[in-house]
Amino acid sequence: MSRLLGAVLAGGQSRRFGSDKALAELDDRPLIAHAAAALEPFVAEVVICGRVFGDYVALADRPAPGLGPLGGLAAALRHAADLGFDAVLSIGCDMPLLPADLVAALRAIGASVAVRALPICGLWCAGDADRLDAHLADSDDRSMRGWLAACGGQWFEGDIALANINTRADLAALILRRD
Repeated sequence: MSRLLGAVLAGGQSRRFGSDKALAELDDRPLIAHAAAALEPFVAEVVICGRVFGDYVALADRPAPGLGPLGGLAAALRHAADLGFDAVLSIGCDMPLLPADLVAALRAIGASVAVRALPICGLWCAGDADRLDAHLADSDDRSMRGWLAACGGQWFEGDIALANINTRADLAALILRRD
């Protein structure tokens, strides 16, 4: 698995946050910029799924908006397959940090694998693009957990802390930890 596409899944509605959390500021930059920058050391290209942001390639959720993270992942897998990438490393727009030891552990397991505590973070086989399209067409299960089971993937259960910003309190706590 040598050629990775990085995908920031950013099509959510930020209900728990109360406003567009992708644009919430951390160190004078939006969270989505932190997420994209967190992926860059590990991948050949970064795309943003579910919205337009900066100079990054923007991919519309597939096959339509409103499918949660799986719509963004479907778009990323299709893009990866079409461009000859081996796999997609995905994170949410609300994940401003990506530990190198986590990426190494995911790569050691291989695709498809997701972090049990936060399954939006995972490494997904680009060759499963058609399979995910079929899953979205045939199943009502829109969860990352359901997709991991459907594609025969594995869980990463290691003890690596990930920042995930779902509420303003989560963002405030991260800021306090960083100071």
